[in-house]
Amino acid sequence: MKVVLLEDIDKLGKKYDIKEVADGFARNFLIPKNQAKPATKEMMEWIKIQKDLLEKKAEGNLKKSQELASATDGLEVIMQVKVGEENQLFESITTQKIADQLKEMGFDIKKNQIDLTEPIKEVGEYPVSLKFDHNLESQIQVIINKFESLP
Repeated sequence: MKVVLLEDIDKLGKKYDIKEVADGFARNFLIPKNQAKPATKEMMEWIKIQKDLLEKKAEGNLKKSQELASATDGLEVIMQVKVGEENQLFESITTQKIADQLKEMGFDIKKNQIDLTEPIKEVGEYPVSLKFDHNLESQIQVIINKFESLP
């Protein structure tokens, strides 16, 4: 029996694939669990529409990622922090703090997109990579400055 998969199934196929399976497997397992439907003419047309929609969505996501990567490439993120006598920071600069600073600057970057091997603990300049969907990357410069209070 030919069926259209409605979700990814290990060792069988991906969502919207058309597969030939045993009649009993389809009738007793896949169809009752709503993991597949019989591959009728109407279902084939529906699958084509769904694949077109997914493709358009992927193209939109790619364009959005490209724009964000080019907008952030070479960006300087300046952070003012309190430091001790020997320029050690009172608090480490983590991916979350960098993401918050980028959000304040108008960029929607999540902390898991920031490639920082370990938290920053000293004043200085640090190159940091940002990772985006579709294997896109950009490089920003995180600048940690000593916080100067007003007299």
